[in-house]
Amino acid sequence: MSTAVRHPIEIRLRKSAGVLTVSFDSGEKFALPFEYLRVFSPSAEVSGHGPGQEILQIGKENVKITGIEPVGSYAVRLIFDDGHDTGLYSWPVLYDLGKNHEQNWTRYLKRLKDAGYQRKNA
Repeated sequence: MSTAVRHPIEIRLRKSAGVLTVSFDSGEKFALPFEYLRVFSPSAEVSGHGPGQEILQIGKENVKITGIEPVGSYAVRLIFDDGHDTGLYSWPVLYDLGKNHEQNWTRYLKRLKDAGYQRKNA
């Protein structure tokens, strides 16, 4: 397994589609829905301060990304219309979210169901 850091060569906000597309130097390209990026924010507010401390995010079905700010040469800050803007999406985080989108999303939907939450527009 390679431990090389993949670097994005293009990050594009597609507001009408509700996705952020990220193309990496490996040739891989991911379309990441706004809701997915919001509920998997790497911020302490969402991910907690360690494994097992994640805070289930609910009611984010219609969240939008209103801005993207570069953070040095290693990350971007996504600004969401619900006021959340504290997550720094480093290149490894974005790559992992893209690579593991299906498994992460399935796990998230199960957590919502187990919590008794019914997604709107689902």
